[in-house]
Amino acid sequence: MKSVVKNSSAAIVDIGSNSIKLLVAARGAAGVLQGLRQHTLDVRISTGLGQTPPRLGDDGMVAGLVAIEELLALAAPFSPAKILLVATSAVRDAVNGPEFCDRVHAATGHAVRVLPGDREAGLIGRGLLCDPALADLQDFYVFDLGGGSLECLAFRQRKISQARSFRLGCVRLTERFIADPAWPVTTAATTALALHVRDELKNSDFRFDLGVAAKAVFTGGSMTSVRAITGAMHGVALADTPPYVSVDTLSALIEEMLPLTLARRKKTPGLSAERADVLPAALITMLTVAEFVGIRYFHHSLHNLRWGVAAEALE
Repeated sequence: MKSVVKNSSAAIVDIGSNSIKLLVAARGAAGVLQGLRQHTLDVRISTGLGQTPPRLGDDGMVAGLVAIEELLALAAPFSPAKILLVATSAVRDAVNGPEFCDRVHAATGHAVRVLPGDREAGLIGRGLLCDPALADLQDFYVFDLGGGSLECLAFRQRKISQARSFRLGCVRLTERFIADPAWPVTTAATTALALHVRDELKNSDFRFDLGVAAKAVFTGGSMTSVRAITGAMHGVALADTPPYVSVDTLSALIEEMLPLTLARRKKTPGLSAERADVLPAALITMLTVAEFVGIRYFHHSLHNLRWGVAAEALE
């Protein structure tokens, strides 16, 4: 392990809509942010976001609290100088989000920092700048798809020029447009969902004006699933797959996955069973974004929100 600066570590618990993630990070001697421990638990606290008003279910809150306590226990051996818990769309939008935060605080002694949408987007952008694989990118888009929201950013000369959060998460859209995820997704549902995503992007004040040469980065568990499925088809582990996902790959997966029942989707090699119900909505959303912006492929990165929070905490 590379040397790190003493007492410079931070533990970040990212309470997302589909999963809850841990990153323990520290600044190396040269100031580079290094990941010491990472772990993800697939716990969906966002079930119910499609209701009016959005509300977290009690089972989801209980499971979320258990997951947070487990991740904090994993971080404890590193004796982090800072421990930060951040929550995003599910907690932000739910009418009982404050109740969940109170439960977490009472059980762990740590307050939950609920991030506004634009702030979340900005921290995702900051996290991406920690990814050495993106060091050569100058003008580029960033898209981060979660269960509750889709964050969109534009970078010019590696500086964030725009950041916007849309309520286009795959759990939210599944609950709204796919009547029963246990059955194949209908053409009508696919069309309605895609039109909704396109309308939200078209009618926003976010300007997709970087030009045809601009690159695009995509983060989040859904794109990780796409890479994992693609790798499994060829007997390759996720870490050994190319970090590029083309529009053709997304289109092919849509043709393969949407006609399947949930039971058959869960048996897909490389796909977490916990994400099988929302994968169709995620695929449709990702493809719609690509077509709307005019992108032929995405560069996938694992450096997103929690890396941005860590970078800010360890300034």
